[in-house]
Amino acid sequence: MKTLTIEWKHLDQNGRTCDRCGDTGKTLRQTMRRLHRCLRPRGIAVRLVETKLPAGRLAESNTILFNDVPLETVLGNARAGSSACDSCGELLDTEVLCRTLERDGKTHEAIPAEVICEAACRVVGCEDCGCSEGKPCGPACGC
Repeated sequence: MKTLTIEWKHLDQNGRTCDRCGDTGKTLRQTMRRLHRCLRPRGIAVRLVETKLPAGRLAESNTILFNDVPLETVLGNARAGSSACDSCGELLDTEVLCRTLERDGKTHEAIPAEVICEAACRVVGCEDCGCSEGKPCGPACGC
């Protein structure tokens, strides 16, 4: 069985993370269940690796890697950006900019489920489910 490794990097400050990373993490965990249902019948296991980052590596926070490739690279039509994050500011007691995802003219502070699913399906080549074309998963996928 092949394995798709999804790594989620996020700030960890005394066991806490910011709101946007927390939202990404919640969405990612829910999406992992969908991906397991979709990919297991195709002979692909999905593994989640959570990397907790210290404040000194804040620029990497809210990053998702698929087999060591950043989500925005997998998608090709997305890029990393940044915006002020009050939640991180409270955790770190300073003003900070946190990572965002910019795609199709929209800025996402937390990574949406459909974007995570699309990237995963592109990596493993399950184009028949529709995710890799930006469409919602359908019956062929099982997500």
